[in-house]
Amino acid sequence: MSSSLINRSVATHVLVALFGMGSWVAINSLWVELPVVVKKLPEGWNLPAYLSVLIALGNVGPMSVTLTHHLAPGRLKERWLIHAVQLLAVGAALFLALFWDWTTAVASAEHSLAYLVLAFLLALVCCTSNVSFLPFMYQFPPIFVRTFFIGQGLSALLPCVLALGQGVGQLECLNGTHGNASRPHYLEENFSATTFFWLLAGLLAVSALAFLALLLWHKEGGSSPGKGSSQESVASEESFPLQTDGAPTADGTAESPGPEAPAKPQAASFWTRRNIYLLVLLGVCSALTNGVLPSVQSYSCLPYGGMAYHLSVVLSNIANPVACFVAMFLLCRSSLGLGLLSALGGVFGAYLMVLAAFSPCPPLVGSPVGVALVVTSWILFMGLFSYLKVVIGSLLHEAGHAALVWCGTIIQVGSLVGALLMFPLTSVYHLFRSGTDCVDNCRA
Repeated sequence: MSSSLINRSVATHVLVALFGMGSWVAINSLWVELPVVVKKLPEGWNLPAYLSVLIALGNVGPMSVTLTHHLAPGRLKERWLIHAVQLLAVGAALFLALFWDWTTAVASAEHSLAYLVLAFLLALVCCTSNVSFLPFMYQFPPIFVRTFFIGQGLSALLPCVLALGQGVGQLECLNGTHGNASRPHYLEENFSATTFFWLLAGLLAVSALAFLALLLWHKEGGSSPGKGSSQESVASEESFPLQTDGAPTADGTAESPGPEAPAKPQAASFWTRRNIYLLVLLGVCSALTNGVLPSVQSYSCLPYGGMAYHLSVVLSNIANPVACFVAMFLLCRSSLGLGLLSALGGVFGAYLMVLAAFSPCPPLVGSPVGVALVVTSWILFMGLFSYLKVVIGSLLHEAGHAALVWCGTIIQVGSLVGALLMFPLTSVYHLFRSGTDCVDNCRA
């Protein structure tokens, strides 16, 4: 391969990663900034549950896109949909930087209405990205789909890096005026939440510019390195049949089984046991990683201390892009292997749920072993399921453009089910209890 083609391929990988970074960077930023905003917003520790529900409600976006694909094939132009999603994301982030701490009286109680509304808009665009960004990646061979998932991993890692630089959630316990009682004193962050949200707007703008650069790259080069079939060259979504019997060619497209093969049997061939199994596995994976466990992360980690919480958040988010990078070179195609990986990830997820259920006095609290176990469990839980998602996405890429639409849809459906399941448990029935800083919550 010539030097120019290598440079062009590397540049495309970088642009695809930056493009993918913009898919979930907004919601991930809201999660990592929670230790700062909960100190000022009236919802307190219940804010993660509110955020999970807002993300669930954001699924109205992908549902609308999916319905449009089925009711009006070919009418929805992905390029302009992506432009709209990115524009709304940048705008909402800018307004969030300006108005995140505004509170409003609702039903005789103070609520952070501005924050919640803007969080919903960001959830809407993030959820919609799964059914718009992913199908756009059908123009590229599977290797670039894995790069896209690395970008999604960066959407979790970069906010964590910003939060580390900010010094989120640091506190010290000061002796009280009476007896030995202590009171928490939260140290001032290196920069405010307002600055953090300005930086978020910058990351979203970079992602939007990367997408524009990809489009220009295609236009100027005619055919990008690894460009597959373009949705602009077909009249409708049916031109990308959901099939598995066509083998991928070197340029990322699937070989046609022949001009005499009817279109309908090809489309029906997608719904094999294996592909249904992959979609179910993807849905369960998304429910756990995007809805169930994030709702109780504070309950599972904070009893072990602020350091355990931040290590869990940061290192588990680092595990995400690392797992995606591993999938670039080691792709498990075995259904049994994928099932075993999901079962192993489920074991770590179950352990974290047990810790959250026993909050604020989980097993081994106050012990370095307990801290090590909770941090390691979060790392392995996120790493294993992140690997599963990128593998399943790569396998579905081989089934066609519409398969990636289904891939994004199932991710959102799983996230919706997980969030709706956890909200009443955390915010209505209060099955999980929070502790108090600088107090021995487990004293008999």
